[in-house]
Amino acid sequence: MTQREFTEKIVTSRKPLVPEGSTAQALRKGEAEGGCGVIGMASSEQIPAHHLLQALKQMRNRGNGKGGGIAAVGLAPEEFGVTRGVLENDYLLTIAYLDDRARPEVERDFVEPAFQLDHVRAVPHSDEAFEPRPPEVVQYFVRVKPEVAEAFRKSHGLDGGAGVEDEIVYQNSYRLNRAWYGATGEKRAFVVSHGKNMVVLKMVGYGDDVIRYYKLEDLHAHVWIGHHRYPTKGKVWHPGGAHPFVGLHEALVHNGDFANYASICEYLAQRNIHPLFLTDTEVSVLVFDLLHRTYGYPLEYVIESLAPTTERDFTLLPEDKKQIYRLLQSSHMHGSPDGPWFFLIAQSAQSKRAFRLIGITDTSMLRPQVFALQQGPVSIGLAASEKQAIDAALESLALEDPRFWTRADRYWNARGGSHTDGGAFIFTVQGDGNGPAGLVCTDKFGRPISVDTAQRPYRGSAPALGSSLAFPDVPAAELFLWIKEQLPSWDYEKLLAFLKGVEKDPYRGRAIEVLTLLMDLRYPTGAMRRSSLLSLFDSSLAAIVESIRQSPSEAYTIVSAEGPSPDPAGGAQTVVIDARGFAHQGERSLAREIVRLYQRGFRKLMVAHTQGHRFIANGLGAGTRGVRIDVYGSSGDYLASGIDGAEVFVHGDAQDQLAQIMKDGKLVVYGSVGQTFLYAGKGGEAFVLGSAAGRPLINAVGKPRVVINGTCLDYLAESFMAGDPLEGGGFVILNGITFNDQAEIIEMDTPYPGGTLFSLASGGAIYIRDPRFRVSEEQLNGGEFAALGERDWAVISPCLEENQRLFGIPLGRLLEVDGKVLSPEQVYRKIRPRAIAALQAEEAWTKMQV
Repeated sequence: MTQREFTEKIVTSRKPLVPEGSTAQALRKGEAEGGCGVIGMASSEQIPAHHLLQALKQMRNRGNGKGGGIAAVGLAPEEFGVTRGVLENDYLLTIAYLDDRARPEVERDFVEPAFQLDHVRAVPHSDEAFEPRPPEVVQYFVRVKPEVAEAFRKSHGLDGGAGVEDEIVYQNSYRLNRAWYGATGEKRAFVVSHGKNMVVLKMVGYGDDVIRYYKLEDLHAHVWIGHHRYPTKGKVWHPGGAHPFVGLHEALVHNGDFANYASICEYLAQRNIHPLFLTDTEVSVLVFDLLHRTYGYPLEYVIESLAPTTERDFTLLPEDKKQIYRLLQSSHMHGSPDGPWFFLIAQSAQSKRAFRLIGITDTSMLRPQVFALQQGPVSIGLAASEKQAIDAALESLALEDPRFWTRADRYWNARGGSHTDGGAFIFTVQGDGNGPAGLVCTDKFGRPISVDTAQRPYRGSAPALGSSLAFPDVPAAELFLWIKEQLPSWDYEKLLAFLKGVEKDPYRGRAIEVLTLLMDLRYPTGAMRRSSLLSLFDSSLAAIVESIRQSPSEAYTIVSAEGPSPDPAGGAQTVVIDARGFAHQGERSLAREIVRLYQRGFRKLMVAHTQGHRFIANGLGAGTRGVRIDVYGSSGDYLASGIDGAEVFVHGDAQDQLAQIMKDGKLVVYGSVGQTFLYAGKGGEAFVLGSAAGRPLINAVGKPRVVINGTCLDYLAESFMAGDPLEGGGFVILNGITFNDQAEIIEMDTPYPGGTLFSLASGGAIYIRDPRFRVSEEQLNGGEFAALGERDWAVISPCLEENQRLFGIPLGRLLEVDGKVLSPEQVYRKIRPRAIAALQAEEAWTKMQV
């Protein structure tokens, strides 16, 4: 039987699931929109669920307690009381009982008739009180009875195979849910999950509540997903409406919302599929399951159907891709979720001995997402709503297992519908259960994402030398240059000995400064891996912070959540704030404490150990020149928003909504930034060593001046309204460069990959380093290329000189192309609004009237 014949018969077999004349779907209850907190991990070795806890705790502000859940794939059989054979071959049918009295009848009507039972397990739970009470959950390890499978085949004219048994399980769960839960009837029980080697648990609460309530802390799996639900649409007040939702062998969580729920329901109804839980997330996973299991599409085609490649990206695809993608879009476009959304999917591909974590983002990129990869003795891939959640999970793992460390080798954002990688990434754990598994990361097209394995990670086994390594007694900047020369020939033993000496340096200012330079700047590291070095530098900085706690001085004092706020000993004293223990937002938050310290007279603030804390440097008020705030760790959203004169230095990557409505001051980020950077910015300077995600500087006005050394995903400076840069207005410099593993500056394939650049802008300019003319007119929407003149260079060169001082990126190197130094107008291209001449005349007239 061909795949097409099988698909048609399976679709037809579902027709009786909804009795004729009954309602196939009901309208969803409207709820407020919002973002969710999601995190996923896929590891080559099974890891316990408690490593999700800190990440989920830090993202609680992305939920509201109306729905949380987890999914686990690639389980440990002994933890469920079964053999490996049972775990791999049986369906793990997990049923939530909202009414304990329903269990005998559910088992009589929907478990015993269809299945042979190999094991039954009641999921243990705590006595913690929740309202509503979480359901009692029972797990059944079942196989489809041979006679049931044979009757189904004969009834629907099907050949044999696992696909028949899969469909029996799927339809049996649908009938159970319709009878005992459904959209409009009394809700007494529902199937939480039914895939092989996969389990889902959820409740009204938060994702971390689920782990604690059902005592999952020590349950091991290769793939984990955790989710906090923020209200979108659907039955968010009931456990059946919480994420994840399942198809058959996959569980999906969703950050976002989409507007075409009704049309997707119609698309599914045409294929005899009718959702029961009244939420867009449910229909998303039903579409995924339809395309992958029923239609037999490979993952690439499933992802293309969910997030179609369009416009400029489509034109850049190879011809063979265009042909198949046209067919996919013509057949399935009306079943594609209309964003914004970000999906995380845990999949048990049991027949291929594989477990997957799949992240897919939509083409509008309005929901944040971050991917990460760490490859070592154990490899792990992660994806989340925020980078700080990934860092929290890695920190938890590293504290318990020295084979992990606190920094990923790679972090990146996805551009939905991209012709280069598809905006989707798949972490696949592959193994036969008889030996160590491996982890592979690929993009939508199957191309691998990896790191340089020639550079060794630190495994926690290299002891430091017996004594500290002596180093020159020189200022920090000179000491950094000395270390920079030594590092390529060092091993971890020498490095640890050096760091021991730094931690004991009586000049704390020098110790902090040299560690900061080592964290911030790029340089060759020889055989040592940069991510491991950063993890070790973090530990040394933590040791110095602890020494300040033990012995404050006239130069440094410290504040923690437990202690009182001190008065400054003098204008030069730096207050070190240990962020741990402060709330992430609210009255007892780190952000409020920073404001209090500023009001007490502190002007130099060093914020250590940030763990997703939001709103850092917000609320300081007007006229704050002379204030400097240095931020270490993994900070949260909205950092430096609204600053008016203060200087904020972020020693690493930053999150989303950075520097919104910034009026004056300076922001320096020694890494990359997230979504909507400098939204509605009004002024000041910002320098970013890495790249920006989607929508930086949209709706910016006034005179912000920004240097981004990498690129941004799309929608840069949309609706930019920053006047004329030659008359004091604002601009963005986009350099389109990055660093290789040897810290050499290299050009990106294109300085700007997106299809929308400077869209609808009415003022300001973009100066883009594009000597090879990779950016085209079709990427502009309301902008135009203009000649770069001497006045332009006079305006932007001081920013590039400051960029050199901050990041060590020589201005001369930026003007170098293929080893030859060119003139600025040969390297940089200016983009201005098309109507700029008329705009400037209008502005001049306005000024005359004033």
